[in-house]
Amino acid sequence: MSIDEIVTERRNRAIVAVVAIVALLIVGTLLFRRAGRWLVREDPLQKSDLIVVLSGSMPARAEEAARIFRLGYAPEVWVSKPENPAAELGTMGVPYAGEESYNRDVLIRLGVPGDAIRIFPKAIVNTEEEIEEVSQQMMALHQRGVIIVTSPQHTRRVKALWRQLSDDHLRLTVHAAWQDSFDADHWWHTTRDVSAVSREMMGLLNSYLGLRVRPRSVLGRQQSLRQAPVGDTRLTSVGFGFHFPNFRQKLPGCGRRWDFPVEDCPCG
Repeated sequence: MSIDEIVTERRNRAIVAVVAIVALLIVGTLLFRRAGRWLVREDPLQKSDLIVVLSGSMPARAEEAARIFRLGYAPEVWVSKPENPAAELGTMGVPYAGEESYNRDVLIRLGVPGDAIRIFPKAIVNTEEEIEEVSQQMMALHQRGVIIVTSPQHTRRVKALWRQLSDDHLRLTVHAAWQDSFDADHWWHTTRDVSAVSREMMGLLNSYLGLRVRPRSVLGRQQSLRQAPVGDTRLTSVGFGFHFPNFRQKLPGCGRRWDFPVEDCPCG
């Protein structure tokens, strides 16, 4: 091969490399810009048994829940109760009204009757526990359809978790509260939206990997269960569900996912 041919070949390789890099940058930029919009995945509204207000982004989610309640899509609204520092503040004599209390006030102010509002009895730490609680309560009450109201960027993760954790016979409608200030098309402009997109991406990754990363409070509950003696009743009463990843499975012929050995499934 002559020197000219070697120079030409190297130049061609350099051109190909530059074109590939430019193409990757263009594709990467497009994907980056579309990340916020990709996270938004809501369903058309349909009549359901209840509306659920997930915790966070107060008061936007409660406002939207009240709006679709007034439109007649469901006869009642459930409000999630997030963990809060009420106990710690109580020891200092400082009163604390939780987020669920304010969401209830917003719903009532916007036309939802008080007797149509239900607040979850136990505190939750994340979306996974909210989905488990909604699913379990709906099964107990023989309800089938739910509208979950959450922030736009949270909708895709809610759907992913619902597929993993809920009963197959339950119907989910995910609805975005666009009163939230999230800008899906320009999310990189504000630290709040950048944080929201990062959190949702990491949450989706955790979901796809089988929910291996646990909240600190859940890990604390698991540790206390592992230290409990055999037969301790706390094994069936702590939290909103069982959290033993090694046993998480959906049993054949059983619509539920259990976190204990197959032979203990109450479905037989």
